[in-house]
Amino acid sequence: MEKSSLTALVRERLETARQASSGRSATTVYGGHEHQLRQTLIAMTAGQELEEHESPGEATLHVLHGRVTLHCGEVSWDGMAGDLLIIPSARHSLTAVEDAAVLLTVVKPR
Repeated sequence: MEKSSLTALVRERLETARQASSGRSATTVYGGHEHQLRQTLIAMTAGQELEEHESPGEATLHVLHGRVTLHCGEVSWDGMAGDLLIIPSARHSLTAVEDAAVLLTVVKPR
């Protein structure tokens, strides 16, 4: 069994994001290309966006810190620390309303 501190990872990734020219930082918490399940911690500074993209499979977004807005076409959902957002299977984007960290969980189809 492995154990990770999401609190420590959030602090680390937010600090890295604040120093990065892109204003973003990410790390795989579990899984990877060889697994169906993948969890990625993504940190973004206020105002940064993950531009519109396809969903690679069933996915959720757990907001660990800060506030974000998930956009899909004309619809958007606001999320704050503790919220779990279901990512639509359509093209979507994500904006950090304030410095934020999210845990993206994706199950890739076989």
